[in-house]
Amino acid sequence: MKPPPFAYHAPTDLDEAVGLLAEAGDEGKVLAGGQSLIPLLNMRLAAPRVLVDINAVAGLEDIRVDAAGVRVGARVRHAELEADTAAAEAVPLLGQGLRLVAHPVIRNRGTTVGSIAHADPSAEMPAVLALLEGAVEVRGRAGTRTVPAAEFVTGPMETALAPGEIAVAARFPRPRPGTGTAFVETARRNGDYALCGAAAAVTLGADGRITAARCCLISVAPVPLVVDLTDHLAGRTARLGDLDGAAAAAAEQADPEDDIHAGADYRRHLARVLTARALARAAAAAPAAVADTYTGASR
Repeated sequence: MKPPPFAYHAPTDLDEAVGLLAEAGDEGKVLAGGQSLIPLLNMRLAAPRVLVDINAVAGLEDIRVDAAGVRVGARVRHAELEADTAAAEAVPLLGQGLRLVAHPVIRNRGTTVGSIAHADPSAEMPAVLALLEGAVEVRGRAGTRTVPAAEFVTGPMETALAPGEIAVAARFPRPRPGTGTAFVETARRNGDYALCGAAAAVTLGADGRITAARCCLISVAPVPLVVDLTDHLAGRTARLGDLDGAAAAAAEQADPEDDIHAGADYRRHLARVLTARALARAAAAAPAAVADTYTGASR
């Protein structure tokens, strides 16, 4: 299939890009990696009047690592971020989530910020941002504003971006000391959208017991579903038997729907199983100084 007709612009300046989008209003779309947008155009599920290609816009291509975490520009490809060792060391959940995004050929072109802005309920990177309590930098004619992850995705493929605004970067904070992370999912075929996925962050104390735990589920709610499990797990070890109650509590908050790929009950079952698995792996991945005292689930 072919896309509907549209006006194409390739600005080299961010202000120019913002101006073009502002003039287009609801009829404008941003093109970065295009791995989500182009299929929608070809299937005529999206029909923007104006397409603004930001691939030549300077200042959007950087990965910056500092004491606060990792800042990813809107032009950074998944594969670039996945290969960045400094980013992976600062925020391990980035690499853990990126390895699950589609196929390598998609990751070579698709952008991390674009995936977040697309806001697919099955996508991994919005969940990574949500679990880490990150934020999105947004630029419009009125200037730049920062939107917390919890407020950015407002519904399936819906965000807090107003017409004429561009998501120019995403900020992924470093996890607190003593924290391990993990991301697991189940799909019908490797690279397919997840039937269910679970990201987890577990913080261990010096005695190897849990002091904080959170998870984020995908494909079981309209937006990334973040659940704080600290009340269920504080003071416990991370043995699988200790995790079952917390995993069940997380699954209870899921609101999956039946579709041609899986039933709601099966997705809810996956939410429980994958949450327990992600929590165990996250605890096992806690920094060595803490993990040395840990005797729970094996790596």
